[in-house]
Amino acid sequence: MSNYLAIATVTATLKRILHAVVGVDVNGADVRTVRPETLTNDTTFVGVNLFLYQVTPNAALRNADLPTRRADGTVMQRPQAALDLHYLFSFYGDDTKFEPQLVLGSVVRKLHSQPILSRQEIQDTILHTTFPAPTSSNLADSIEMVRFTPIALSLEELSKLWSVFLQTPYTLSVAYQGSVVLIESEDRPVEAPPVLQRKLYVLPFNQPMIDSMTPQMIDSTPGAKLTLQGHNLRADHTLVLFGDIEATPDPGMTNERLVVTVPAGVRAGLQSLQVIQPIYIGIPPARHTSVEFESNIAAFVLRPSINKSGGVYQITATSTNVTLQANPIVGKDQRVVLLLSQVSNDLSTTYTFLAPSRSADSNSITVPIQNVPTGDYLARIRVNDAESALDISAGNYSGPKVHIP
Repeated sequence: MSNYLAIATVTATLKRILHAVVGVDVNGADVRTVRPETLTNDTTFVGVNLFLYQVTPNAALRNADLPTRRADGTVMQRPQAALDLHYLFSFYGDDTKFEPQLVLGSVVRKLHSQPILSRQEIQDTILHTTFPAPTSSNLADSIEMVRFTPIALSLEELSKLWSVFLQTPYTLSVAYQGSVVLIESEDRPVEAPPVLQRKLYVLPFNQPMIDSMTPQMIDSTPGAKLTLQGHNLRADHTLVLFGDIEATPDPGMTNERLVVTVPAGVRAGLQSLQVIQPIYIGIPPARHTSVEFESNIAAFVLRPSINKSGGVYQITATSTNVTLQANPIVGKDQRVVLLLSQVSNDLSTTYTFLAPSRSADSNSITVPIQNVPTGDYLARIRVNDAESALDISAGNYSGPKVHIP
């Protein structure tokens, strides 16, 4: 890469190689690198003036050095600026002898036949005594070579350039772009220590896929299990993710089938699960969540239930309230509805009551009731639209029951 002297070195090299040709093609022609207005009243000058009027970031390489620093601010690699140099070539001489046009033709021929500044030309310019360039310039060592291409400026652009920017009478001129010049910082990167141990991990891309799940509606009883069918389900490490709760599949899983127990903490209602296969790498091996394999998401309904104690449902009632113990624990933001149905086969008369909001998660739910006639009722709870099941005995609904006094 090249240092901060690169821009001046490009101009000096360009001046030297053009001087070698225009002086031969046009007798007495010379090359200068001054502001154009300084030549306005110089009627004796014959030749071309090189003026660097604009510098722009190179679109292709402007961000090629990123990132240059680590998170702690230390230098990772030397920052480099990629620049395009825009030159205005203005031509002078006796118009009656066509000298400006002759010099223009000589310059265009040279840059068209040899548009690149070679390393040898740059080095010769640095060592030259007549066209001195900064001696500590290292442009010749740059990876990218500087290539000159003509810029098609419109009449309006030329007019603005001369009348507004340069504020001097127009003279015959063309524009060229030199690209690309890389200027590298003097910052020294902090070198990392040598690699102590090489750990290269190559893994086949076997993403797990869930094709089906049974049952799709399951009661929230201890040990409730779900069976997943699919492919690529088995790996060195396989977990089933219920929301943000991880569960380990039961032993005996295969690539096409696994069984998992619904873990405690999964709430009633519509839930989702996903098979994940963590990757453990490093010394010591550690889990990296950014590279683990994940399956598609499957949905199921976890039905709530009313707890039993000693074979008796934990539900009591007064004429104004029904209190029950629900499983699983009910979140404070979950919507709970109590359904009381008269004991019959068709459940033709059902009373529905919405539980009030709660300040905390709880298994104990108290629901206010009103205008419910005295008698025995079958009780159900509905949590986030998932409804508890009724017991069936001899073809009839048998529980859970509650007596309303």
